[in-house]
Amino acid sequence: MTQEWIPFLAAQGLAADGSSFGAAAEELVAARDGRIAAPLLDQGLIRASGVEAAGFLHNLLTNDINGIAPGAARFAGLCTPKGRLLALFLIWRDGDDFLLMLPRDILPAILKKLSMYILRSKVKLSDATAERVLLGYSSAVASSLATMLGDPVAQLPRFAVAAVEGGQAIRLDDTRWLLALEGSAAPSCWRQLTSAARPVGLAAWQWLEIVAGQPRVVAATQEAFVPQMLNMELPAVAGVSFSKGCYPGQEIVARTQYLGKVKRRTYRARLAGEVVPGTHVYAPETGDQHCGAVVSVAASPGGGFECLICVQSGAADAGEVHVGAVDGERLEFLPLPYALQAVPKGDAAS
Repeated sequence: MTQEWIPFLAAQGLAADGSSFGAAAEELVAARDGRIAAPLLDQGLIRASGVEAAGFLHNLLTNDINGIAPGAARFAGLCTPKGRLLALFLIWRDGDDFLLMLPRDILPAILKKLSMYILRSKVKLSDATAERVLLGYSSAVASSLATMLGDPVAQLPRFAVAAVEGGQAIRLDDTRWLLALEGSAAPSCWRQLTSAARPVGLAAWQWLEIVAGQPRVVAATQEAFVPQMLNMELPAVAGVSFSKGCYPGQEIVARTQYLGKVKRRTYRARLAGEVVPGTHVYAPETGDQHCGAVVSVAASPGGGFECLICVQSGAADAGEVHVGAVDGERLEFLPLPYALQAVPKGDAAS
């Protein structure tokens, strides 16, 4: 991220913490009902370069990295040997290199962790956060983005990558795109986007992530979940391959899949009070033992907050789950945009 970008956004009215442009409630409504553009200041980038970069990442992460074509992106996770997630990435090619997007709060530790595996591999890893400006765009009408960035961008299939002036565009789902831009191109692209879309801060974009059922791993939730707990093997999230071979934790992840032991899933819910990721949740059938945890949380345009929670499926089916304590606030479950159906045994989500 260039040095000029933050002052540029501040002059546009962005709060110092990146949460909003001064009208958080209105920005949330715009995210729900209209077109928005968001600076993704909470995300960073790791660059993997070198002739063995693809194989290096392929042998460490949960998805098929060798299979990522120049015009494609994929989600993938980094696990401990016990199959617990340390990080989730969106990964795509930048020329001969790979860019891995992840939350900035865990980037330094993850970069160090990945670097420990290099040994004699012909790979170089670096913090590339300063090299690109990351923007999120959301609209239910793809033609609005076509007007600004061209038909190829608006018509991208999910997880496809296209070149735009000064960078790349990646389609995340039916309504959301990611732009990764060189610093010199970012201000003009921002002006172009916000000529038709409302500028919003991180709060609105994080709510859209929750609506999409897209999980994230932050410092407070590292080692809390195996991939299936975050729905990663489902096609809608598409973060695990079961045919790619070994990686740290692969045996646990495969055993969970093939022995049918996915007892916890990620659901979407509403609550009145704010909580933080990692907060435990409880249900009557588990007594004073927690049955899951909050994955992510954001303010809701309807008031209060929404969250993704990982919880025992039986407790979710019963419909009575409390957050923070046995007698804590009761969550109201909301629909996800995808079904929590079983995936056929085989290669599920590469």
